[in-house]
This record gives sequence, structure tokens and C-alpha cells, in this order.
Amino acid sequence: MPDPDDRPAPPTADGPRGAHPDAGARPGDAFQHAPNAEGDPIRTFHPRRAALGERRADALERLWPRFGVSVHDPALGLPPTAPDGTLDAARLFGRSAPLVLEIGSGMGDATAAMAAADPGRDYLAVEAHLPGIANLLVLVEEQRLTNVRVAHGDALDLVRQTIAAGSLDAVHVFFPDPWPKAKHHKRRIIAPEHVALLRSRLRLGGTLHCATDWAEYAEQMLEVVAADPGLTNPHGGFAPRPAHRPVTKFERRGAEAGRPSRDVIAVRTA
Repeated sequence: MPDPDDRPAPPTADGPRGAHPDAGARPGDAFQHAPNAEGDPIRTFHPRRAALGERRADALERLWPRFGVSVHDPALGLPPTAPDGTLDAARLFGRSAPLVLEIGSGMGDATAAMAAADPGRDYLAVEAHLPGIANLLVLVEEQRLTNVRVAHGDALDLVRQTIAAGSLDAVHVFFPDPWPKAKHHKRRIIAPEHVALLRSRLRLGGTLHCATDWAEYAEQMLEVVAADPGLTNPHGGFAPRPAHRPVTKFERRGAEAGRPSRDVIAVRTA
């Protein structure tokens, strides 16, 4: 962990580290998604804006320079990299430890709880929506977590561009957008090409853990995992609910609406 006196200056009303100056700007205004150009991979999320609220805005201003990185924006601070251009996790976390990649960490409740219960591993939570990032920063401070970092942007872009092959201990994809309309299924993150990419970044023996409360998507997850030649499902079907995955408010609401959650867990074996 860097010494507090060595940290970059916190974001101001003019944007983090002086980025994107705009009179009257609010905390978070500097956080934009990179334009999706023609020929770029289809995004698995829909960028949207939402109010942060005073508490989250304050956490974002104070804590982003210490715990946050941007997938694509140098003005917000890119992840530290090794000479070969891949993520230098030891510099990011201030130590060497097994790394868990959390894709779509939502409001951060599950990430914070798992990281608190698992201090021997580091958690890099990637989220596209700013309120979730800010809320996780609140939880990191409240729980004094040293093994969590947050990234804003497209998780798949981060994996493609920065995460080294075989460098992850686990990848978690909990309750991704189900994109329920058939014409939008191409946007689902658990698809053959994405799973092959994620598997390539896992170490041998590393774990891909997915969860959803959308029944049809859960079946697709099973099929995609079963079809990947480098993954093995030790349960043969849906996994028993792991005790280490906390129940979040989002999951409880789904259960109350008649959508029980299902877990798909696979291990990289080739």
C-alpha cells in the first residue's frame, strides 16, 4: 500500500488529477466510457448514468486515487503494468498474492464480504456503473480492506489488453445482465468466445464461477462451460450454493420474485 503522502491528489470538481475540466462539474463527471467504434467487440453492458449521492460522491473523490484504476482513461489512472504490458498486480496491491477478478461487481456488497473473509487473496473488481464503484469504495473504507481494488470500464477490454495468460486464481461473474430478449443474447458475457478468453487467463486449477437468477441464462451457462475444452465442471451440473458467495439484496429480490439463483463452477484443466 502506498504511503498516504505519496498518493496522487484526489479528484476535484474539475475531475480526477485535473482531468476533463468543466465549470460546475460534479464528482464522477470525469468517468466516461470509451466510445465503441465500428468493428469493436459488442459490449456486454449498456452504459448509463445515475446520481451518486453525497456519501458515495465523497468516497469517490477521496478514495479513487488510492484504490481505483480506469480500464482505458490515462487521466483517471491506468493499471500499473509490467514491461510486457500486462497487469503488475504486485504494484497495484502492494504485495504478491493470488488474484481474483470480479466482473460486474454491482454495488460491491459481495466483493467486500468475500475479500474480508479471504485476506490471503487480492480482489480486482471491474464495474461499468459508477454508483457501484463508489459504493464499493465506501465498503472498502468502512471495513478497512487492503486486498480490494476497483476498476471502471469494460472488464473484457481489461482482460484482452492487460491481464496475462494464466495469471488469475479465479474469475467471478455474478448476476451479469441476462439480456433476456433473443436479439440481445449476443451481448451476454457468458458466451463461448468470452469464456475461452477468461479461461485463458486462469491458472491451471483456477476457477470460473458464474451465478444468475435467470433460468434460461443459467442453462446457457452450463452449456457454454461444458463445451469449452479447457474447463471441467466438477459438479456435472449446477453447483451447490457455495457458502463463500454472500446473499446480496439483489439476489434476495430475485428470490422473492420467484427467480432462485443458480451457480455454475468450472475449473481450468487444460
